[in-house]
Amino acid sequence: MLACTYVGPGEFQLLDKPSPALLHPQDAIVRVTLGSICTSDLHIKHGSVPRAVPGITVGHEMVGVVERVGGEVNAVCPGDRVTVNVETFCGSCFFCQKGWVNNCTHPDGGWALGCRIDGGQAEYVRVPCANQGLNRIPDGVTDEQALLVGDVLATGYWAAGISEIAPEDTVLILGAGPTGLCTLQCVRLFRPRRIVVCDWDPQRLAFVRRHYPEVLTAPPEQVEELVMAHSAHGGADVVLEVAGSPDTFRMAWQCARPNAVVTVVALYDEPQILPLPEMYGKNLTFKTGGVDGCRCDEILAHIAAGELDTVPLITHTYPLSRILEAYDLFEHRRDGVIKVAIIPDN
Repeated sequence: MLACTYVGPGEFQLLDKPSPALLHPQDAIVRVTLGSICTSDLHIKHGSVPRAVPGITVGHEMVGVVERVGGEVNAVCPGDRVTVNVETFCGSCFFCQKGWVNNCTHPDGGWALGCRIDGGQAEYVRVPCANQGLNRIPDGVTDEQALLVGDVLATGYWAAGISEIAPEDTVLILGAGPTGLCTLQCVRLFRPRRIVVCDWDPQRLAFVRRHYPEVLTAPPEQVEELVMAHSAHGGADVVLEVAGSPDTFRMAWQCARPNAVVTVVALYDEPQILPLPEMYGKNLTFKTGGVDGCRCDEILAHIAAGELDTVPLITHTYPLSRILEAYDLFEHRRDGVIKVAIIPDN
């Protein structure tokens, strides 16, 4: 089968590999019907994810049809249309029982697919712990509607959920890329008084204004002034940092009011400095970490109810045989790209 493969820092190749087999009674084999490219894949390509193993098939955003299941899989059956969770989690360890599935102690726990084990930018993928890692797609929900559920939409849902958003709040989202836009949709479920989105790309800000006209937008040089003008207590009540640069890390705490919540969603390429003397007295609460993507059923219910819709984020579609072209487009942000869908060749 065709598989997009990380061969070493700076290089992906489309290779012909054997189709995956069941290795454990809790495994499932999924035929990928729609996949996508994530910024985290680019982090792997450029060597920013040390745990990524050269030779693995990349890709952790996908939906598909269950082909085969191990003897201990009872949550899904062959023929089911499913979303695939970015995380592998056993459901029974200390961290899973707390809902902290990103820290699952299973050997393949956490972000494994497309990083430490073969992922889904391929024709088929083996999903460990399939009872937890696969969710049936409701009737009436398309592959396109469900595509982002297992990763960037789960990330936005998790981030919004831990940010303690109240109806009277001003919420600032830094970054209007795919994860930022998914975070925006999930923040809107909480109906805060005001949402501000910041990005340096005018096209992305225009996308926000077109699809979410009630949301205020600003480039980085204007965002602090805009936030102050639309907040009651000297800054945003909640800041979600989704962009992942040194400038946006600083912007996050600078734009926050005293005693605000700052949720860091972004994956950084380099360590960030926490300038405690400058921050002294702001009494900020920082929440950080990888997504705990264990609420995909809730997300699918919101999609089925028309409360979440990420289809407009899919701006380009490529067949698997041309995925390297899709990566080039996505990495260099050409042609207004937000998300690229990858379809099978047959």
